[in-house]
Amino acid sequence: MFLQRFIDRHSLIALSLGMLLLSGCGGSGLLKSLTGSQQETGPDSAQKGGESARDVPPAALTMFEQAAASMAAGDLIDAELRFKEFLMLYPEFPGAHVNLTIIHASNGDNDAARVSVEAALALDPNHPAALNQLGMLLRRNGKFLEAEAAYMKAITVSPEYPLAHYNLGVLNELYLQRLDAALKNFEDYQSLAGEDKQVAKWIRDLRRRVAANQRTANVVD
Repeated sequence: MFLQRFIDRHSLIALSLGMLLLSGCGGSGLLKSLTGSQQETGPDSAQKGGESARDVPPAALTMFEQAAASMAAGDLIDAELRFKEFLMLYPEFPGAHVNLTIIHASNGDNDAARVSVEAALALDPNHPAALNQLGMLLRRNGKFLEAEAAYMKAITVSPEYPLAHYNLGVLNELYLQRLDAALKNFEDYQSLAGEDKQVAKWIRDLRRRVAANQRTANVVD
């Protein structure tokens, strides 16, 4: 049963990444995905290491949306080529590097993924999606405490970014065995992302396990 829960957790990670890509297509969501900006800033207030949402050229938005559409459709080869072409013309936007990170990770190329996520963070050290991807890379390499630090930074700079809460929950439950912390992480994810039946089941199960652990501790005491 634990193995099945482990598989289910990682299946939802992939699904959540797809939701992230789709949420970046069009309007303010695209601007946020492209720049990492959590709110629109003034025309003279470009982010350190990046650009504000109002500084994005319309042509860049179009190119980014086309690349994201290919990625969301599952055509990773075309998406990779489009994002690389985009970065040749607009190297200052971290969102393209983040999506290349996801593509490389999906292809099992962790070295290329690390290069791309580091490029994104060099442009914007506080880019929440880049920090989330860094956490996932670190977790896959067994660096659990470093992964935790990356997720926590993503949550600190963007408390309403749901995927960081979700992935921190996965880390705490499956890798660090911190059931109380994982329960809170999944509850926070649920409150931000909306009702998810599968996550709701995990929350109920974690509440049961946490309560059982507390009863056992009381008996021992």
